[in-house]
Amino acid sequence: MAAESPLRVESREELVWLLAQACELEHGLMCEYLFAQFTLKRTQDEGLSAEQLAKVAAWEAVLVDVIKQEMLHLALATNLLTAIGAAPHLHRPNFPILSRWYPPGMQVALVPFGERALRHFIYLERPEGMDLDDAEGFAAVGQAQPLTDGDTLMAVPEDYQTVGHLYRGIEQGLERLVDRRGESGVFIGPAEAQATTEVFEWPELTAVTDLASAKAAIELIVEQGEGARGDWRDAHFGKFVALLDDYLRCRATDPGFQPARPVQPAYVRRPPDVEADTAIIGDPLTAQVADLFNAVYETTLQALSRYFVHSGETDGQLTTLATVTKHLMNWVMRPLGSVLTTLPLGPDRPGVLAGPCFEIVQPSFYVLPHREAAWRILAERLEEVADRAERLSRRAGLGELTKLAEDLRGMARDVESA
Repeated sequence: MAAESPLRVESREELVWLLAQACELEHGLMCEYLFAQFTLKRTQDEGLSAEQLAKVAAWEAVLVDVIKQEMLHLALATNLLTAIGAAPHLHRPNFPILSRWYPPGMQVALVPFGERALRHFIYLERPEGMDLDDAEGFAAVGQAQPLTDGDTLMAVPEDYQTVGHLYRGIEQGLERLVDRRGESGVFIGPAEAQATTEVFEWPELTAVTDLASAKAAIELIVEQGEGARGDWRDAHFGKFVALLDDYLRCRATDPGFQPARPVQPAYVRRPPDVEADTAIIGDPLTAQVADLFNAVYETTLQALSRYFVHSGETDGQLTTLATVTKHLMNWVMRPLGSVLTTLPLGPDRPGVLAGPCFEIVQPSFYVLPHREAAWRILAERLEEVADRAERLSRRAGLGELTKLAEDLRGMARDVESA
């Protein structure tokens, strides 16, 4: 197991670039794991026995645990950005994200739950220095970008090999900048603009205000993802290794056991920034549900971004923003994603079901920087998606959207009255 070469970080500009990459990767990994969760079968009507459903539920619990930690990692990475004076970064390229955007080996795509997905997850979460090949279909292409030589004012892409390697580069860069400028010259962002335990309820979520708290945040992210140095059993990497072993044992015992639906990620319309071949939804009803999912996803990001750029909100309003963000994720996005993966992709793809692509429409996605306008836009948007969910709930087989519509209206009322 060979250690990767240290990254060179000589300026705040380069540090912000690396932290933006970290935010995009945490965001992308969370979407990958959510997609795999959405594709899992949930009833005996889908051809599973009671024993198989119990096994699927256990695998889903592992995914949910990792997803929650990825949300925590995104919040901590955003705290690090805020701490050094930068804005939150919740943007990312649309899926699939190929290695021309990230260094070779850092490809991110949406894959149904199964052996290929689990091997890909293991590869992405592998500890520093571990030599693994990615799952079939994810071979890295292109060449690494040159390292910065320290002679430019603008950030130059760095060639990190793993997520842990990226975070160690960020940590070392912070140390160098503190040596040069002092802690008061590096950690200049407002602590009150960061996500903390009091609002988001993760006991590990703390504000980053100095080098010690920054290193603690990085250490937590790396340990939960790839494990403490040499001990990865309880980290994401170890959990996925154990999950793959269990999955392969079950499949060897019963080759007919198919825990996931035949889902393919599909767009309503092909985004202009996606060059790879992608599926387009051909079924009109499925397209409307996918559009609703994308709108809920975008609203979730807008509520979260408003939290990190807040100015003038009361403590109660900040709690409302955090609560709406969590409820959109847990009460709406998760069940809606599972509903979407039961719907047909289109008449030209018989037997294939549609999965969400977590589309970010370029460049219409926008943060909400102005307090009064932000709250009005959030309330307006929540009412719009509630109206759409209620209308779709009257369609055959979509009655479960009625509860989602009620929850969305409740969130709109909370925003309007906050």
